[in-house]
Amino acid sequence: MSDDTGTDGLTVGQVSTRLGVTVRALHHWDEIGLARPSLRTAAGYRLYTAGDLERLHRIVVYREIGLGLDRIRTVLDDSTADVPGALRAQRTQVAERIDRLQRLSAGLDRMIDAHERGLLLTTEQQVALFGPRWNPDWPAEARQRYGNTTQWLQYAERSAARGPEEWQAVADAVADLDRALGEAMDAGVTPGSPQAHRLVDRHREVFASYFPLTRRMQVCLGRTYEADPAFAAHYDGIRPGLATWFRRIVDASARAHGIDPDTATWQ
Repeated sequence: MSDDTGTDGLTVGQVSTRLGVTVRALHHWDEIGLARPSLRTAAGYRLYTAGDLERLHRIVVYREIGLGLDRIRTVLDDSTADVPGALRAQRTQVAERIDRLQRLSAGLDRMIDAHERGLLLTTEQQVALFGPRWNPDWPAEARQRYGNTTQWLQYAERSAARGPEEWQAVADAVADLDRALGEAMDAGVTPGSPQAHRLVDRHREVFASYFPLTRRMQVCLGRTYEADPAFAAHYDGIRPGLATWFRRIVDASARAHGIDPDTATWQ
């Protein structure tokens, strides 16, 4: 090896370029005595010999597989060190790290799918869980309509963590609530009554399976249930007039908490 002056050896900058190691790292290894250049130029610049470069290659390899600098020093300098044992232990750690990264990659794939699809369930699973009235196109339509909102982000994060069993629990909770709403309407529960307030609170708790729902957002949702044909058909299919009755009990609960339902916005 030779530098531009004809002196045998490589400068710190040349070694940095050749090994892909920062000059700062080389200076640090020099300072702690891990890898010191063996030569100096007449001007006092340090140079690395072929032997120095070979040691540096080994340091770089050991560092890339995760050995700490103190452990690297032992492996290089201690003739009694169990090098194969140290490498086997590191191989085990690397395998564990690979397993963690693979699980992280799988989790990221699910998160991406959840953001793009909403539900990570087949069409058959969706219908089995949510009933024959369920339209498998609804998640895609919801993403198109709400995909840029904070609520879709929250929904997708919850969806990514759920499989069929978790969604079954959500579906069961929604079905129980729908039955309770229909029975309350049949029983003549009036908006503003304690029982009606409890149902409104229960709806907000159940809905939190999708994303957190504030009282103001619930008012907006109540309007949607009444005005949107698909939602109205669902609730009026449980009991005729249930969509309007539900909107009324939500509005009464909002007023009881100091919220004007006529001016409430999605916040």
